[in-house]
Amino acid sequence: DMGYDTPLAYCGVVSLLDYDIKNDRIIPEREFMDERKVQLGELLKIDDKVKRVAEIQEMMGKPDFWLDREKSISLSQEMTALQNILDDFELSESDEEIAKLEFQALLSGKHDMSSAIISLNAGAGGTEAQDWAAMLLRMYSRYAERKGYKFEILTQSDGEEAGIKSVTVRVVGPYAYGYLSCEAGVHRLVRLSPFDADHARHTSFAGLEVIPELEDAGVVEIDQKDLKIDVFRSGGHGGQSVNTTDSAVRITHLPSGLVVTCQNERSQLQNRELAMKVLRSRLNLIAEEKRRKDERQLKGDVESNEWGSQIRSYVLHPYQMVKDHRTEYETSDTTGVLNGNIDEFIEACLRKRKA
Repeated sequence: DMGYDTPLAYCGVVSLLDYDIKNDRIIPEREFMDERKVQLGELLKIDDKVKRVAEIQEMMGKPDFWLDREKSISLSQEMTALQNILDDFELSESDEEIAKLEFQALLSGKHDMSSAIISLNAGAGGTEAQDWAAMLLRMYSRYAERKGYKFEILTQSDGEEAGIKSVTVRVVGPYAYGYLSCEAGVHRLVRLSPFDADHARHTSFAGLEVIPELEDAGVVEIDQKDLKIDVFRSGGHGGQSVNTTDSAVRITHLPSGLVVTCQNERSQLQNRELAMKVLRSRLNLIAEEKRRKDERQLKGDVESNEWGSQIRSYVLHPYQMVKDHRTEYETSDTTGVLNGNIDEFIEACLRKRKA
């Protein structure tokens, strides 16, 4: 029933987003962009980021700021990342610039800006699965390199013939957890096995756990009486010793049964500090998950398994395909993916998670 004098009738050239139905008018582009930027500022929590930059600047002004070198570098990186977002927000005028920041708003979770601790574990299947875990380790190492992140292996258990049984890695850099949290779950590989004399097709699995690395403040308290601490000599590839001192550290949290091992550093003290950092992060995540579960039960919400179990398949035979089962995003560029080009998978995951 719309008459030809109605703006929407003109050949469909007016977007519904640009049309104010209530007042029957086309919204001027400048007004539309301004409103979009206001909403973007709320999504990006710009006010919170301004406050956080001010907090870090105040800490940097103190004489003892650089005494803890690792913490000071981490805070400096955080401030740089925050300042870049604030600068981009102030300068964003075009549709392309705002779209870029709208994607950044997908990383607005409580710990998304944190560094990450990832643990890879080979599934059942012996050498074939252990080689797959090593391939994934290389993929994430290449991804971290492309993002400018520090990729630090804390502990690694090698396979008997090839590959790795398990490995724990610290990925240091702004938003490392926000991005890599999308990779948590089971990864499935289908290929012709290089370890099979008949070159039969094999299916292998490896699991990835991702947790945010948290500083001491605001996390669960740990009673030293609840800890069992063992020291031993670090073992390298093939069983050789990394050094001649008992520098590796294994910490067992008796109440929870959690065990954390660190053998990357040459100093026992450094390994102990890193192991404690990983333990705090794991315990804090467990506490947060329990709180969320209790809240869901109180609200009567049904828990979803969408982001658990098998998340992605990598098929190298009889065809080339990598497909994410959560988002349905797929690509035939298996070589690129295994070389760390996983940005599209992560973006698809973030967008679906936000939706």
